[in-house]
Order: sequence, then C-alpha cells, then structure tokens
Amino acid sequence: MCRRRPRRPHPLRDDRSRQRARARRRPQRRHDRGGDALSEGGERAAPGPADLELRRAGPSDAGTVGLLLFDFNTEFVTPTPAAAVLAARFERLLEREDVVVLLAREGGEDIGFAYLTYRPTPYGDGPLVQLEELYVRPALRDEGVGAALLGRALDDAVAAGAVELDINVDAVDIDTRRFYERWGFSCVDPGTGDLMLCYVREL
Repeated sequence: MCRRRPRRPHPLRDDRSRQRARARRRPQRRHDRGGDALSEGGERAAPGPADLELRRAGPSDAGTVGLLLFDFNTEFVTPTPAAAVLAARFERLLEREDVVVLLAREGGEDIGFAYLTYRPTPYGDGPLVQLEELYVRPALRDEGVGAALLGRALDDAVAAGAVELDINVDAVDIDTRRFYERWGFSCVDPGTGDLMLCYVREL
C-alpha cells in the first residue's frame, strides 16, 4: 500500500524512484532492533539516551507535532504548509484512534516524532500500519532516538495485531534504506522475490 506524502529530495541527488518497504508480523519472532542489546532475561534494552521519554501525542500536542513536521519539511527543502496549518490539522487528526503520533522527549524538549496511520485490510483480522513520517532533530541524530521511536511503533503495531507495517523510502536514500533493513524491512516481495515499487499520481 502507498500513501501520498510530500517527497523529500535526497540532499545529493534528486530521483523520482521510490521503493516500498514493509515488515510483516511474524508470531513468536522478535523484531530486529538494529543492534539494540537484549538482557540476559530476554528483555530489550531501551535504545537512545538514558533520559529519553516516549509517549503518544494527544490533541494538546498538535502545535509541537506541527512544528516538528514543518521543520522536517523545511530541512529537506520540501514544499510544506505553515506550521500553524499543520498544527490545526493535527489537532483534528490526533482525536482519531487510527492516527498515532509518538513523541520523543529529552531534557524537557520534544526532539522527534513518528507519525503512523492504521487502516483495515481484508488480508488479516488486524490493521495495516503505515509509518508516514519519522523525524529526529539534526543535533540529536545517531544517538538511537529514531531507533527508539521505530521500536515503539513496531511494538504498538504488534500489540494491535497488525498484519504489517509499511514505509516509503526514496531509492537513492541508501542510509535510510539500510536503517530500515536492519529492522527487518524489505523492498522485495517475500513470495515472489520481485522488487516492490510505489506509484503516485498527483490529484
């Protein structure tokens, strides 16, 4: 499945090709946490800074989420509505049960977010989950914050009985593709071995 979102050009190259990556829920199998350690008791050690807090956003967080998404789009030179417009839309969206935003906070400041949507599918009893956006402020990257957000998103999807979690990634964005592949995502159909692509039509 593919949802339309503003595309972010790769900082070194602009390419229209995009691949779809997905991770299917496999019973009794742990998600690959991209190097996150497991304790002797089998519990996963929390990635990210020691004082990192993750929580689900509510309508009162719409201003924060709107600003984070605005900064994300601005950083990657993507056309974007104003932060206030995004905030107003998130205020409505965050009232829905099928829209989830996870906020990462460190030192009293919200430093990143994951935005997901859940939708029904005839291919399973649970929902299909789309990771629409995943963003961490530049100064806090490479510290495990993105991994912590993705890990929480996967845990929540499994708890909801989701069939799979999808994410669209630009084909030229090699670092991002490697990040998701370490977590068990693939752009190759497991049944046929065919490359999966995302087609988009402007409306």
